[in-house]
Amino acid sequence: MTNILIALFSYFLDRIFWEFKFIKHPIVIIGEIITFFEKKFYKNSILRGLLLVLFVLSLVSFISISIYLYLDEINKTLNIIISSFIASMFLAHKMLYDSVKEVLVSPNKKEVISMLVSRDTENMTQSDIYKASIETYAENLSDGVIAPLFYLLLFGLPGIIIYKAINTMDSMVGYRNAKYENYGKAAAILDDIVNYIPARITAVLIMVLSKQKGIFSFYKDGQKHDSPNAGHPITAMALGLGISLGGDTYYFKELKKKPYFGEGKKEIENEDVKKALSIRSKIDITVAISLFTLILTLQYLQ
Repeated sequence: MTNILIALFSYFLDRIFWEFKFIKHPIVIIGEIITFFEKKFYKNSILRGLLLVLFVLSLVSFISISIYLYLDEINKTLNIIISSFIASMFLAHKMLYDSVKEVLVSPNKKEVISMLVSRDTENMTQSDIYKASIETYAENLSDGVIAPLFYLLLFGLPGIIIYKAINTMDSMVGYRNAKYENYGKAAAILDDIVNYIPARITAVLIMVLSKQKGIFSFYKDGQKHDSPNAGHPITAMALGLGISLGGDTYYFKELKKKPYFGEGKKEIENEDVKKALSIRSKIDITVAISLFTLILTLQYLQ
């Protein structure tokens, strides 16, 4: 029950505030821990990358479990309030939504999209920019919203914090390039494992909210993605919007041949991004109803 209440309150705290400027964001602190290890002990080997994962997870687990145990000893209402405040900082729906929306209104769309994606942006067409925006929104609905809530519900405050530590490691070192091919492998594999279920939950959610008939039809194209997870919410979003995402893309000056996800037009427009973003309000309602239903069910069973 406590985890459900924390999930509900933290979700809407993120929805309203996103970031609390008066404190250092915990994701930044986790990033600094990762950077500290890299500066001291970097070597492009799988073993050294595994040591990074063990170092970061040991430290983050110790801190998060200590906070959880401390809060568990105080007044229950105060525990829920403080835990909700902390957990909200590990959710990123408002930041994600606002960042993608900025692409629509900014006069310098390439600069904005370059801060959201790792692909090369200098030669992007407007359609490419809009396509990248939708793909980013779909993929990060899993990483930034559904997965953190999933682990918060299952394992409480330590669950969401440890998950975001794994996700942050992957976002910083999980690249297949000369520097991180081996060093980032352990972080990338672990991130794939923890996102396996949330990515598919996200895809099903998008399909349901988009009123698609075959709610598992995303799997056919989704499994074509290099990532075992990212292709599923991307395909679900493409099917929901009636467009095709994916296709050949430049990364680090090299053309990467990518399959298409979904069925529909390949020329992506401003309106398609707006339709993708419109799913946020439906997710808000779904999260609220689902968590309230869980609360009422548990109350009834007690």
